[in-house]
Amino acid sequence: MTERSLSEMPGGAPSDAADPVAARLETLALARKAEAGPLMEILHDIQHEFGYLPESATPVVAEVLNLSRAEVHGVISFYTDFRTEAPAEIAVAICRGEACQAVGAESLVGHAEATLGVQVGKKTADQSIELEQIFCFGNCALGPSASVAGRLRGRVTPEVLDAMIEDARRGAGS
Repeated sequence: MTERSLSEMPGGAPSDAADPVAARLETLALARKAEAGPLMEILHDIQHEFGYLPESATPVVAEVLNLSRAEVHGVISFYTDFRTEAPAEIAVAICRGEACQAVGAESLVGHAEATLGVQVGKKTADQSIELEQIFCFGNCALGPSASVAGRLRGRVTPEVLDAMIEDARRGAGS
């Protein structure tokens, strides 16, 4: 970067030890700055490290790449793979691809929503579980498929899904 840190620039984020998150964001952005078209890779690196893209990432990345905050925000908000809030401790993902739909995925989604008390894309009231939809795990012959805390299973029934969630809650998946 230049001789000035981001904290010295108008609207910049602090990059000193007083804000270790901003300093780490700056380090991640600077690591790829010289690459051709580095924005996506920088955002992926940040999300990999933090589990999501903190709000403070936008001004830091914009400053490092000499982009507007709107340009960075536009990329973040366009791609659904980017998360702007911390993930729940347990992710429950159900495939809603055509093959899984043909063998009961929609009723499995309905069961999960009713059991967890949330709609797809939301977290439980205690923020511990997030219900997600996937449109193909590549496990089509064994549908419906679901993943709980990163553990994929096929031929998932409501009872199997409940057991997977309970195992994850007890920490059996870790």
